[in-house]
Amino acid sequence: MSTPAYILTLSCPDRLGLVHAVSGFLLEHGGNIEEAAQYNDHGTGLFFMRVQFACGQHDAATLRTHLTAFAEPYQMHWRLHAQAEPMKTVIMVSKEGHCLNDLLFRWKSGLLPLDIRAIISNHRDFYQLAAGYNVPFHHIPVTAATKAQAEGRQYEIIEQEGADLVVLARYMQVLSNDLCTKLAGRAINIHHSFLPSFKGAKPYYQAHDRGVKLIGATAHYVTADLDEGPIIEQDVARADHTDTVEDLTARGRDTESLVLARAVKWHSEHRVLLNGHRTVVFR
Repeated sequence: MSTPAYILTLSCPDRLGLVHAVSGFLLEHGGNIEEAAQYNDHGTGLFFMRVQFACGQHDAATLRTHLTAFAEPYQMHWRLHAQAEPMKTVIMVSKEGHCLNDLLFRWKSGLLPLDIRAIISNHRDFYQLAAGYNVPFHHIPVTAATKAQAEGRQYEIIEQEGADLVVLARYMQVLSNDLCTKLAGRAINIHHSFLPSFKGAKPYYQAHDRGVKLIGATAHYVTADLDEGPIIEQDVARADHTDTVEDLTARGRDTESLVLARAVKWHSEHRVLLNGHRTVVFR
């Protein structure tokens, strides 16, 4: 039987000896470090660390008890996760399915450590796709008049499924401030441009009209400030004068799928730590 493995993430005010203290704590409690990364933000004076370790001496509950006592003098914000536990996830989508399809395929191929519990959509288009992957599909139409009621139902499903991650895979409704607050730090959106850039409807038409040479995509955490949440990942693709709107749209969709998949993978592996309006990503 293999030794249970855990991932510890933490942040605290920077001071001398933090790496030594954390590694010493793990050694004292029978932890064998398998992967470690740390970052000192000199601008904010904060220290960030991610440690993957095996430990057969204690169970998770006992480790958490010891960690609570250890972390207090350091003013440490920490989380401990069982490495073998896939992240419970709910995906939200509207009428463009390229990101949804990509995530489902990667998940079923064993490339993403997820447990996709449900798909929520304001349209019926991907009912059969969800059924093909044996994932429950919830059709919840949204209008201005029913938005609050619809979001209440969406949040109910997210909570029922115990989701630690909500992915907006081209979900084209703006979430209310209330729902954004409830999902803070666990909702990832894919934006169809290299933020800040062409916002609103038909971004690739705007890009084509301006003759851009680069198009891109941005994956970020959802906040009440529209498209202003902490950025996790971005990428770009080249464009030139011969490209049609259809060319840009197709290339943009590929870029969106890749960027979102990377962001979801890193989040589900607990590699992303929030640093104010920014992120620390231990790739």
